[in-house]
Parts: sequence; C-alpha cells; structure tokens
Amino acid sequence: MAGKNRLLLGVNVDHIATLRQARGTPYPDLVEAVRIVEQAGADSITLHLREDRRHIQDADVRILRRAITTAMNLEMAAIDEMVGIALEVRPEECCIVPERREELTTEGGLDVLGQEARLRTVCAALSQAGILVSLFVEPDPAHLDAAVRIGAPVVELHTGAYADAAGEDRERLLAQIRRAAGHGRAIGLTVNAGHGLDYANVAAVAGIPELHTLNIGHSIVCRAVFDGLGPSVSGMRRLMDAARRP
Repeated sequence: MAGKNRLLLGVNVDHIATLRQARGTPYPDLVEAVRIVEQAGADSITLHLREDRRHIQDADVRILRRAITTAMNLEMAAIDEMVGIALEVRPEECCIVPERREELTTEGGLDVLGQEARLRTVCAALSQAGILVSLFVEPDPAHLDAAVRIGAPVVELHTGAYADAAGEDRERLLAQIRRAAGHGRAIGLTVNAGHGLDYANVAAVAGIPELHTLNIGHSIVCRAVFDGLGPSVSGMRRLMDAARRP
C-alpha cells in the first residue's frame, strides 16, 4: 500500500533483546532481527535504552545505528546520560518517555505539564543536533498543547489504557484517541501512537486518519514465537493497511 494515506509501522525490538539477556547469550542477534523486520515491511526500528539496561544495551544502540537501513527511533528518559548518548549516536528520532525502575513496562504518558522547563531543554538540545523529537503523552489535548509550547514537533499517544480496556470503556478510550489525534494535527503536530497494540485491537487505531506511525513491539515478538519474525511483522503490516483502505 503506497500513497499519502499509508500508515507507517515502527517495530520495537526491545523484547528480542529481553530473550538474549535472559540467558546472557549472544543470540538472538539484534542485527539479524532488524534485517528481517525491515524486509518484512517495517518503516522504522524502535529501541528503548532504559536506565537499568534490562534489555537494550549501550553497544546495541551503536551497532544498530549502523545496521538500520530505515530509521532509528530511540526511546529514552529525559536525563543527561541519555541525552549525551543520543547526541553521540544521532538517531533519526528520539521519543522521550517516562521511566520508573520498578515498572514492568512504560505505565503512562509523560507529565508534560509538570516538566515543561526540563523537556524544553532536552528538546532544544536534540533538535539542534538534527534529531526529530517526540514526546510520549496521554491522549489529552492539554499535553499536546504543551508539546507545541515546548518545541516538540511529534507526539506519540499512549494507547495502553485503550488496549487494556473492554466494551464501552474501550470505545470511550478509542474516541479519546481519535479526538487527540485530530487536535494534534490541527495544531501542527505529527501524531504517532503506541503501547499495548496487538493483532486484535490494532485495526481501530490504525483506521484513525490523522495518525502517522504506530510503534508496536511486544505483540509482534510474541507472535513470532509461533509464526516467525518476518511473517509476524508482515501480518501486522497487512492489518494496518487494511484499516486504511477506503
């Protein structure tokens, strides 16, 4: 599927690294994983270098910077250590995310309103280096307005609550994502989305025309256990394309 309506797919490879770190082996090889994922239809590769280094390691970031042929989206906390790494590695995009050592995975969007000064400094440093900056936020217009004030050209809407909900709650949260995506585009932002999206729930989000990219990882890696990595990526790609067809 081509054209201006095409929704991009960013594949997060963190949990391929999780498998490797579980035994401290040199496999599965992230370079090989990236090659397969890109050939299967990914438009970018996402990796989160966490403070506790629970999956992606510093060496992975540097090696994958050379191996990725699409675009690297480096997820990171808004701390000096990570800013320094990003300025050294120069990924195409950095997504600033909240981070707690105790969490299993990212639990929600940034407190943009409470951290405007710090986030403005981080965004300025990364932007001056030619890195596209994204903020991982709740689908709340107030946070999107703050992203504009801060100088971030991109936001990624947190879809975790939608993914975890059912019935009327899911429909309500989907409507919230739709409204946020429309508001973000109206005020000049590029609007992405991600977290918790899987093969059963992705279509409704993918059908939102204002969204630019979906970043998906865990569900793809889990499906790969049964179907293989390439088919799992291409299967997600087909669902997203189908959701965008008139």
